[in-house]
Amino acid sequence: MAHAHSTETHSVTIDEVVTTVIMARVTDFFGFFVYAIASALVFPQLFFPFLEPVTGTMAAFGLFALAFVVRPFASVLGRWVQSKIGKTGKISLALLILGTATVAIGLLPGYEQIGWLAPTLLAALRVLQGIGLGGAWDGITMQLQNAAPPGRKGVYAMVPQISGPNGIIVAAALFYVLTGFLTPEEFISYGWRFAFFAVMAVNVVSLFARIRLLQADFGADEETFRPAPYFETIRTQWRPVLLSTMLPLASYALFHMVTVFPLAYELLYTDNSIENILFLQLLGGMAAVFTVILSGVLADRFNKRAVLWTSIALIPLLCLTFPTLDDRPWIYIILGFALLGLAYGQASAIVPNRYPARFRYSGTALSTNLSWIVGAAFAPLVGLTLTSWYGIWAAALYLMSGVLVSSIALYFLGKTIRHN
Repeated sequence: MAHAHSTETHSVTIDEVVTTVIMARVTDFFGFFVYAIASALVFPQLFFPFLEPVTGTMAAFGLFALAFVVRPFASVLGRWVQSKIGKTGKISLALLILGTATVAIGLLPGYEQIGWLAPTLLAALRVLQGIGLGGAWDGITMQLQNAAPPGRKGVYAMVPQISGPNGIIVAAALFYVLTGFLTPEEFISYGWRFAFFAVMAVNVVSLFARIRLLQADFGADEETFRPAPYFETIRTQWRPVLLSTMLPLASYALFHMVTVFPLAYELLYTDNSIENILFLQLLGGMAAVFTVILSGVLADRFNKRAVLWTSIALIPLLCLTFPTLDDRPWIYIILGFALLGLAYGQASAIVPNRYPARFRYSGTALSTNLSWIVGAAFAPLVGLTLTSWYGIWAAALYLMSGVLVSSIALYFLGKTIRHN
């Protein structure tokens, strides 16, 4: 697996590339989950104290979704920036925007200090985070699949995905320490801010890791990684874009329904200790790391579609455990994370090969961003809203709707395009 590839600047082995990918993506997901956890534990009290706790959390989750909504526009803007300053310049600028916005959130005063300006600034900074995230998209799953030797594409494709559970492990561990050593008043007043400052520090690591990746030669044909005209991609590839958008909805919805939603539910509807829930999420992240790796092994042993069908079929069983959040939250959280790893590990790997080489980069970027909007962006908000109206079973039914959509997409992909 360690064949060297030469570039204009240096030679790297595939092993080095894999290590660098994990470093880069873990820092991205760490920042992602720091904001997500704060949306449940901090922002309702700090920025929406004039609302009831449930309504305030809904408002915070509404702002949480903004970063996903702007990502497709940021991706288009990033194409223009890349044409002016190159891919390395684009990634550097995007991560600078992301890091600056994240630190600025950690410095924001609350509603009691500056009134409505506080949530307004939070919304603006969340949009900037989305611009940074969308502009930093680099198609790394495509690159690793392209570099994979025969019979190893599933394992290589899961490498970027393993950073998701690693990111929640680091973020949950940090908040576990902060909530455990500080009083609730100290945590809300200043303790949570340290997590956002830590994001800026690791963002520097991400920048250097990304630059190293951009200097690596993956042996791909240039056409595959060249952006295609945006409107031509939509006009000629609308069918694979639509199906590829629908395909990972179940796994992306599950992503937030086992990470963000339980924190809000436990805080609002139970007397369970938040420190214990954060510890369970830390353990769940470890379980997800194992099942992400397992997804790659199974994808190479069978195929990606078989892994996705299996994970989709198991989600309805997980939905039966939603009520355990009341008195035995470990059941839903640990099982949910384990299933998340299996579902998420290959969720994006099956998408790139749905497109001809000329549209592969742009089509994958477009469908990935749309999937996050439709499947994940509003999942905590919708899940909490349905729970407040009808009870915890309604949240389970919402997750089931993602299962239905993903099943339809996977069926039609199998009917119209070659198996992978």
